[in-house]
Amino acid sequence: MRPPVVITVSDPAHTDGVMRALAQHGVAATGLAPTKVFAPDGLPDGDDGILDGTAGVVGVAPSPPWPLASTLLGPPKPVPVGGAAVGGKELFVIAGPCAVESAEQLSLVGDAVRRVGAHALRGGAFKPRTSPYSFQGLGRDGLALLRAYKARTGHLVVTEVMDPADVDAVADVADVLQVGARNMQNAPLLHALGRSRRPVLLKRGFGASANELLHSAEYILAGGNMNVILCERGIRTHETSTRFTLDVGAIAWLKQRSRLPVIVDPSHAAGHSALVAPLAMAGIAAGADGVIIEVHDDPAHAKSDGDQALTEDAFAALMTALRPLAHAVHRSLPERPQTP
Repeated sequence: MRPPVVITVSDPAHTDGVMRALAQHGVAATGLAPTKVFAPDGLPDGDDGILDGTAGVVGVAPSPPWPLASTLLGPPKPVPVGGAAVGGKELFVIAGPCAVESAEQLSLVGDAVRRVGAHALRGGAFKPRTSPYSFQGLGRDGLALLRAYKARTGHLVVTEVMDPADVDAVADVADVLQVGARNMQNAPLLHALGRSRRPVLLKRGFGASANELLHSAEYILAGGNMNVILCERGIRTHETSTRFTLDVGAIAWLKQRSRLPVIVDPSHAAGHSALVAPLAMAGIAAGADGVIIEVHDDPAHAKSDGDQALTEDAFAALMTALRPLAHAVHRSLPERPQTP
């Protein structure tokens, strides 16, 4: 198989002519940007000359298999979320319960994390679980509770979508649509999210490589939705001291090769609340653009993942501990609660 290439043209007016010239030689191509043409199957072996004489061609360069997610189209670009952004100087903080359980719970936890600077509340209305007998979330009722909370507070909301049929309903409530680890390679869902324009938080599958994560992101980007945020949440290894092994090296690798922002989920990697803070710090030190943290008002009685959830006080302490680290890596944290 020939390596993919990107052809750069001097002016957008020449793009169609380049694509026609390639088509005449049986080379499939697509426009990536006004001055970029992507040939996923490459050019005929040893024959770059098929573009000789084609107006506007500046150069032909090797491309990774995920060009839209790569730096080919330019430097990293922050993803706007409400009045904030993921990937700028300020670290983006998402915090809240694993699952939406009640209106009271959302108010208690949401107000608590907002007071110490979390940009967004996380909470799953739909919950994919390992066991069919575990709490599966409140579904559409959970979305209604998130809608009411957002209407009252103006706080940004992040929640998971599992089914392509639910994308519009979830996007009507959430500011960011989360794709969980189990659905990272759910192609129908990724296609549907590509048609949406809501930002997507794409979590790495616990058996997937960082390269495969970028392939999944490319599905969404190729569908036209350029607002994708990557999330490292730990992978399954032989180690049993933590729930998953947080791959801090992947954070650095993704930041070097992709233009997409990357956040870290230390809660799922840790599996134990006492380990969340040090893993969060490791992720920020490796270059992550933010964190997503599980916080519960009563972790011992949480319906989902209570062992890894921080109390409200522990989350406030983590935010305090992250401030000097953020400064050390030339980033910042919000200094006051977010307002509508």
